[in-house]
Amino acid sequence: MTILKNGLIHDMIRKEPYQADILVKDGKIRTIGTDLPADEDVIDCAGADMYPGFVEAHAHLGLDGYGIGFEGSDYNEMGDICTPQMRAIDSFNPFDPTVKKAALGGITTVATGQGSSNAIGGTWIAVKTHGICVDDMVIKDPVAMKCALGENPKRCYRDKGNFARMSTAAVIRNMVMKTRDYMARKAAAEGNPARMPAFDFKCEAMIPVLEKKIPLKVHAHQANDILTAIRLAREFDLKLTLEHVTEGHLIADKLAEYKEYPMAVGPSLTHASKFELQNKSWTTPGILAAKGCSVSIITDSPVIPQEYLPLCAGLAVKAGMDPFEALKAITINAAKHIGVADRTGSIEEGKDADLVLWNGCPLYSESSVKLVMIDGKIIR
Repeated sequence: MTILKNGLIHDMIRKEPYQADILVKDGKIRTIGTDLPADEDVIDCAGADMYPGFVEAHAHLGLDGYGIGFEGSDYNEMGDICTPQMRAIDSFNPFDPTVKKAALGGITTVATGQGSSNAIGGTWIAVKTHGICVDDMVIKDPVAMKCALGENPKRCYRDKGNFARMSTAAVIRNMVMKTRDYMARKAAAEGNPARMPAFDFKCEAMIPVLEKKIPLKVHAHQANDILTAIRLAREFDLKLTLEHVTEGHLIADKLAEYKEYPMAVGPSLTHASKFELQNKSWTTPGILAAKGCSVSIITDSPVIPQEYLPLCAGLAVKAGMDPFEALKAITINAAKHIGVADRTGSIEEGKDADLVLWNGCPLYSESSVKLVMIDGKIIR
């Protein structure tokens, strides 16, 4: 057991911090209180701020590696525009240096997976950022089915029959309809092998989406792409998370009608390297949060180095976002976005002991990490 004493706790449930002790046992937060018995290992946190480990809702950590060239890139399967059967867990590299950099920066949980070259790319995972075996690091698999709209599928497959936005949407729509038919034929077979449809790996991978066990995780920067993603989700009654949403501020009133769809905003600390990024703004997460949307802030690492996630939240505050909302956007909101809020994203009894001690507010550059704990183990 370990007791973290006298820290100023920012639990991400209450807006105001409070001073208390935290008892950690078997990787979990067991007790939060005052004057806990100090007969165990004690870490004095007086004068420092305790936050939950930060959570990234959208990254390619461990798949788009720390290095240049083909061998460092394992996050896009370029042979087929529609690959729902691909699983991010099979590409994740725990020894990629970016994983350790993330952990030392206080980012303890990351949703990571395929890029946006394909209309449907495959399933994502949520991992802790400490370990040597992905099977031990994973806390949720699958998190979601990655999809993409906009420029990337157009560019990557324009010579293979996907030249327009409507073509990309049609690929997604076709796969959903094909899976729906496949499921109906399986049900009609009533377990009789002779009547079962031929095994279809892609359809099997899509079944959890149609059963609403996992959401579509749709890459959509441009306003019309965001609304296409919503149109597809509503057409087929699917769960949906919106990814990037960099033109969300242009349609904020419309998005406020769809608060059931979590929105991961970013990356914003980059050059507008393509047409669909021309309207990106640090004001976007604050505007959407003020409309009542559930907002996460993302790095899309390695687009922005993973360890700079709190810096991105700070820049959103500089652009007008409420500071508490910005902190929620990299903790509890992000955890909810990827379906792991029962374990991470806030400091509560029973949750994983993912804790980060700072010598100030992490939204500001003069603050630094003093201690990082993942699953109750001190790694910094």
